[in-house]
Amino acid sequence: MPAANKPSLDTLGEIFRFAVHRFQAARLAYGHGTTNARDEAAFLLLEGLKLPIDRLDPYLDLRPTAAERARLLTLIDARIGLRLPAPYLVGAAYMHGVRFLSDRRALVPRSFIGDMLADGVLPIGDPRRIKRVLDLCTGSGCLAVLAALTFPRAEIDATDLSAGALALARRNVASHRFDDRITLHRGDLFAPLGNRRYDLIISNPPYVDARGMARLPPEYLHEPRLALAAGADGLDLVRRILAEAPRHLARHGALLCEVGRGRPALEAAFPRLPFLWLDTEHSEGEVFWITGTDLRGRAPPDRGRLARS
Repeated sequence: MPAANKPSLDTLGEIFRFAVHRFQAARLAYGHGTTNARDEAAFLLLEGLKLPIDRLDPYLDLRPTAAERARLLTLIDARIGLRLPAPYLVGAAYMHGVRFLSDRRALVPRSFIGDMLADGVLPIGDPRRIKRVLDLCTGSGCLAVLAALTFPRAEIDATDLSAGALALARRNVASHRFDDRITLHRGDLFAPLGNRRYDLIISNPPYVDARGMARLPPEYLHEPRLALAAGADGLDLVRRILAEAPRHLARHGALLCEVGRGRPALEAAFPRLPFLWLDTEHSEGEVFWITGTDLRGRAPPDRGRLARS
């Protein structure tokens, strides 16, 4: 490129515009905390410089040092060349302003359940009455931490099958100083919990169906397959959660579970269950709520399993 045509990259604003242009030209996939090239570039640059990530404008005229500039350009190149999610590149992700450590041992922290916890939209009344919470498939521990913030009197158990994910979760729990309220367990769903019962069970389990797995953009292929793939219809884990949850819910307890695009398959498999679908600003029909009373009182046949038997 002729020198006259090379972009000036002296200020953060110039580097930002350069990153946006390159991200758009590369046709990157988003969804790990951002939904477009501008937000992705802003997050990558601000977190790369350890600046507050809520606004870029105050820093547009900032002139990074030579070392900082080199780091930012390396991050931009890596985002395009490696197609790694931005949080894996900078080692952190945010949910409602809460910072979590992030690496390839667990999914990048994200969940519509996090939105619901932060926004207080769950049908529970006084959050102080929630005394015991279980987070199934905790991954990085982000939902367990958000639950601890939402329910100030609750003790929280969190389970995961992956030792690596739990090591990352342990760091996130410690960084938010919830070691005394969040207990991590390694095991398959409810297996490590004995006969414990909970006022609320939350879960963002693997729910990508076989067709979806075959079509995942490169960014998602860097995440643990164990945390994404859930069989032909995406309901392998959800079926087990529905079957086992009644034994672990307190008398007035409830289950909150994210299923992505699995609503039609779930309702077809369990037509007698009165799922309540809770929406957010960015989601519709992806998270269900169901009480333990409804689960115990309407033990449903799984039509998918009946069809296979």
